Amino acid sequence: MMLIRYISQIGRYFLMLKEIFNKQTKWSVMKSLIFKEIDDLIIGSLGIVAFISFFVGGVVAIQTALNLTNPLIPKYLIGFATRQSVILEFAPTFISVIMAGKMGSFITSSIGTMRVTEQIDALEVMGVNALNYLVFPKIIALLLYPFLIGIAMFLGILGGWMAGVYGGFISSQEFINGTQMDFIPFHVIYAFIKTLIFAMLLATIPSFHGYYMKGGALEVGKASTVSFVWTSVSIILFNYILTQLLLGS
Repeated sequence: MMLIRYISQIGRYFLMLKEIFNKQTKWSVMKSLIFKEIDDLIIGSLGIVAFISFFVGGVVAIQTALNLTNPLIPKYLIGFATRQSVILEFAPTFISVIMAGKMGSFITSSIGTMRVTEQIDALEVMGVNALNYLVFPKIIALLLYPFLIGIAMFLGILGGWMAGVYGGFISSQEFINGTQMDFIPFHVIYAFIKTLIFAMLLATIPSFHGYYMKGGALEVGKASTVSFVWTSVSIILFNYILTQLLLGS
């Protein structure tokens, strides 16, 4: 019974995706909605992303330095390990899971509140495609999500450099040499491909849970929790699949 319910929900999700792109809202209206979503979702997340990235990069560098106790192991590996950890996994995946909590809860609660207060019903009565009006601007706004992850990468490595150098674990030149060693440009492309997929999940899964929720104000909170769980699960699952496809030999 549970399996049938999950399959039904997945089918409903894909039907929602199709409906989002039907019967487009006028561009004059859509433009202002897109800018509002960019402000709420991207600009509003800059602070938390910058803070977490900087300090986690520092922690990665310190942990690596403390575990490289063998004097035969070169210290520049601290820079190398920090770069690889930040670019491949931390920035695209870890930040996206955090954003599933921040962005996802915001999206679900805002759309869920509109559902509870019958604003969505009012849009439909006026002949507006409510899914296009509410979800499409979020998808377009989150096309800028790789910009956020690019900042996370830069600040993560910067945090690692500052923690390593000012913590006395490594010299500045050794850390820089480590970050430049065996650099594979495709790793950055791989990270941004993942980021775009995660952006789509971040925009649509919370919207799905907000749009189709039933009940009152209490259910809005429950829907936010459920959307966070499913968005996180989807991000981790797609992370595994994309890593296998793009980096697996």
